[in-house]
Amino acid sequence: MSGIQSWGVCIPRLRISRKTIGAAMGWLNPSLKSARGERSICNWDEDSLTMAVEASRSALPDLSSREQVRTVMLASTTLPFADRSNSTVLASALGLADSALTFDVTGSQRSATAALAQALGSSGVGHTLVAAADRRLARPGSDQESSFGHGGAAIVVGSDPGVAELVAHHHRAADFVDHHRLTDSSFDYSLEERWVREAGWQTLVPETLQALLTDAQIAANDIAHLVIEAPPAVSRKIASLAGIRENALIDNLAAQCGQTGVGHPLILLASALENAKAGELVLLVGFGQGVDALLFCTTSKISSYKPSRRVAEALAERREETEYTRFLSHCGVLPVEFGMRAERDSRTAQTVAWRRHNDVYAFMGGRCTHCGTVQFPRARVCVAPTCRKPGDQQPIPLAEQTARIKTFTEDWLAFSPRPPLVYGNVAFAAGGNAFVEFADYSPGEAKVGDDVRFVFRLKDVDRTRGFRRYFWKAAPMNSAAVGS
Repeated sequence: MSGIQSWGVCIPRLRISRKTIGAAMGWLNPSLKSARGERSICNWDEDSLTMAVEASRSALPDLSSREQVRTVMLASTTLPFADRSNSTVLASALGLADSALTFDVTGSQRSATAALAQALGSSGVGHTLVAAADRRLARPGSDQESSFGHGGAAIVVGSDPGVAELVAHHHRAADFVDHHRLTDSSFDYSLEERWVREAGWQTLVPETLQALLTDAQIAANDIAHLVIEAPPAVSRKIASLAGIRENALIDNLAAQCGQTGVGHPLILLASALENAKAGELVLLVGFGQGVDALLFCTTSKISSYKPSRRVAEALAERREETEYTRFLSHCGVLPVEFGMRAERDSRTAQTVAWRRHNDVYAFMGGRCTHCGTVQFPRARVCVAPTCRKPGDQQPIPLAEQTARIKTFTEDWLAFSPRPPLVYGNVAFAAGGNAFVEFADYSPGEAKVGDDVRFVFRLKDVDRTRGFRRYFWKAAPMNSAAVGS
């Protein structure tokens, strides 16, 4: 059977406390005042696509691993484009071969587990990347506003067992509508919680799990890790009905980041695998208009595998958003007046975007074959004053390089959805400089000489023509920073 080769996660750095939400909206929904914990939220320039890129980079940390990817599947119910291949943008940002087969998978909260099952069942030559992310919106004052979170994960599947081999899988398609959202709507409509719990979670899921265990001839007590995104009380009931030990349940992370949508089962699967030992059975559940159940057995490789970024590390790297109205503004729920500087045409020159798509999406620079000077963007003539020789430059991927801040400006006059607009000149560790925007910096945080990494983010939005443009920005190095 095929198996999981690697994984990666992306949980946005920003978090908003449920107390902050309750303080603002408790007058409408008093239950919010007693909510505990926090949820992850996207910055203004993050969405499902950028989170999928970040999670995939974590799952494929080196260029050699990306050379093996032949298929890309992107699962989400909040893809930025309804009629443009989002997965192709993902593949381009990762610098994958243009021969890669790309799919967008959407329409259900179990899109990720369905895509993973498909990848595991059809894995042939090369690897398949299954990425999943959601940036769901919620009405202010609703229970969803506190319970939702933003995030994503990526799983790399291959034809060999890898670190976790697929043992069995079972699926049930059921048009059980626990919530829904029309294509022209921004918010989910949820049905009565008790009915969803009893007729959905506690009926459909145990039946599916029992069918899988029977077909696989596996004893329920042999399950070491049960990965299910349901609330703790519901998960315990499901485990009991399926005959699985309660201590097999893993933390659903709701207190730390909320329920992150399509990507949440894969985030929880990553968390389970990071704590699993060789030879243990891991049972993954996906729920949404049916049930997916996938049973894995970890191999001896699990002991030596070191993810490039553990789930605990992604959760620890947090920064609190204290302004509730700014959170609403970034979600597009609260229109604010940005002034005349925001009144500019953000039209994208699609002809140039296509001709330079490797430079823009893959952040591909060039190295002079004569003197070795690195530059971005690539040009026909070397920029080094002592060289200036023409000729094709050797491509060099800059997205995976670190850099150092040479100069920067905090501009409070230029338009930015999260003022100030921070930009400046950075020097790549591989050589060369570039003038870029910064992301995830608070006022006064950037310092000349600081090291930065690069993240794929939303550059701007052309609201006139309904188009989003993406590019790479300099961001602080990963650290377990707490505070604002």
